Amino acid sequence: MRLADIRDILNAKVISGEEKLDIEITTAFGADLMSDVLAFARSGCLLITGLSNPQAVRTAYALDISAILVCRGKALTDKFVNIARELNIPILWTQYIMFEVCGRLYQEGLIGCVRQIADTEDKRIA
Repeated sequence: MRLADIRDILNAKVISGEEKLDIEITTAFGADLMSDVLAFARSGCLLITGLSNPQAVRTAYALDISAILVCRGKALTDKFVNIARELNIPILWTQYIMFEVCGRLYQEGLIGCVRQIADTEDKRIA
């Protein structure tokens, strides 16, 4: 699905990256622990998090994550937004809690990064 579809499904505001709303997002990963993101998230996914600090943006950049969606209506600092703009990472913002964000996106067909890996491993075992 396109990033614009995600925006619409979640009634999200585009904080930065308006020009990237046509990018395709096929997987997502939700976490507030950046160590989990580093260990399990994959390139090209949507990062769903309640964190709005520079470390979240830098982690997304290091993993080549396509976009960040900040949930729970968390306040965004200027530093967070400015770093995202510098690194060309789209930021979406929604009032929904992480559980509801993940559920709504899953219901619309978005799958998790780890699930994608598990599906591949299942095929190797069969």
